[in-house]
Amino acid sequence: MHQHHSPHNYNRAFVLGVTLNTIYVVVEAGTGLWINSLPLLSDAGHNLGDVFSLLLAWISHAISRLPATSRRTYGYRSTTILASLINGLLLIAIAGGIFWESFHRFGQPVNEHNTTVIQVACLGIVINTLTAWMFLSDRHHDLNIRGAYLHMAADAAVSVGVVVAAGVSLLTGWSWPDPAISIVIAILIFINSWDLVVESLQLTLQAAPRNIPVDQIVDAILADETVESVHDVHVWGMSTTEVALTAHIIRPQHSHHDEFLSHWSRKLRHDFGIGHVTIQIEQNLKLSGCDQAQTCFVAPHENHDHDHDHSGHDHDS
Repeated sequence: MHQHHSPHNYNRAFVLGVTLNTIYVVVEAGTGLWINSLPLLSDAGHNLGDVFSLLLAWISHAISRLPATSRRTYGYRSTTILASLINGLLLIAIAGGIFWESFHRFGQPVNEHNTTVIQVACLGIVINTLTAWMFLSDRHHDLNIRGAYLHMAADAAVSVGVVVAAGVSLLTGWSWPDPAISIVIAILIFINSWDLVVESLQLTLQAAPRNIPVDQIVDAILADETVESVHDVHVWGMSTTEVALTAHIIRPQHSHHDEFLSHWSRKLRHDFGIGHVTIQIEQNLKLSGCDQAQTCFVAPHENHDHDHDHSGHDHDS
């Protein structure tokens, strides 16, 4: 079953995350200026970008909860999709920046202030891990929250890499572990960010969310003995947490449509997490007057002759 996960109010998590990370950027940049450390200064710039990413996710989260209007009948829910796409692209840009900077750090002398760098990086591990933990529970159910989580998890990974590299340099005098570890982290950030970008882009194109099995939904409706066929099935993400479905259902020789609609609204919400359901009941497909009726799903327990395609499955949203 695909249970629905209601959107939570993450205002407290965003406030704490933005505050802690802003403090850390100030500490890291100040320390970098004090010891003249380019890695700390560049990482402070990277963390400042993540603060803006948190703000973007927070603002979109807040805007998505505004009520609908006569012009924006779905409200502002889709702003979370745009925010997740932008944050995914920012993560890829950050990964590219880390890779580029790390490549140019090969051959540079060992940082003489490695102990101070380790102390600052340990603070970053604590702050970024705590912030990521606050977004952990819904990262698989909300792309906007996943974007915030990935930014913080990436920062924590970078800080761990800094600690490891600085520790190795202190023990061995080698300078290459710092850029080498940073390149590995950049590759991991890119891999995780790419999936976020692809899924966000799919939602902007009104595709069915990846966790919504459209074929299974159609099969479940067709298993209802009162249903002859289903056509014009459209499923799309209204936001990063809310899914909508529209469908035309042929029920010849049957009444009690209100009970039928109520039953399927509850079932689609409970089994598949679809909270916005619009079903149009029709008596005869040929008389429906629908221009898109060429794609039709016919119930396996019925044997009807239709002059339209019975095999096509409409996966477009």
